[in-house]
Amino acid sequence: MSNLALASLASPDVLARARKIKLFLMDVDGTLTDGGVCLISTTTADGAGDPVVSEMKVFNAQDGQGLSLAHTMGIQTGFITGRSSPAVARRAQELKVPFVYLGQAKKTEAFEECMQKAGVTEEEVAYMGDDLPDIPLARRAGLAVCVAGGAPELAAVCHFTTRRLPGHGTAREVIELILKAQGRWEQAVPLALA
Repeated sequence: MSNLALASLASPDVLARARKIKLFLMDVDGTLTDGGVCLISTTTADGAGDPVVSEMKVFNAQDGQGLSLAHTMGIQTGFITGRSSPAVARRAQELKVPFVYLGQAKKTEAFEECMQKAGVTEEEVAYMGDDLPDIPLARRAGLAVCVAGGAPELAAVCHFTTRRLPGHGTAREVIELILKAQGRWEQAVPLALA
């Protein structure tokens, strides 16, 4: 990729940070999803008994392809989210995301555990979030990313803001940025699997 094309992606500082990334961690709701929480309740016809409540999440296929490419190219990935969601655990399993921390009211301990298990330093970690609970991790990450439309307080401490909206390929955008900055995007493209 030419220097001119790289310069159109991000600032020289962001590209320098992206070159070092070995671990990409992210929040889920409001980053990989559009932030909506869809709860579906079912009851019996006569209304007797307790209703069953299910949660639905919609994930973007391009994010899935990006996370798959990250795995193929040796960039470790992880989800750190405040909600406990079997749907997130299932999506992580499908995409071979090794670090999955659900129900994390405070995310710092999970962040530290991921770094330790991945054998990386803070400057080798990219973190993507959308809201106030993500600020402590963004302050520590070598490449801090806020999604478009994220909380202004988070955006103020991040190095990069996605062009794509939450739930519409933000993880893919960040993974492309990292691989292009590292000069490995052209090598990754033919390795994409359906």
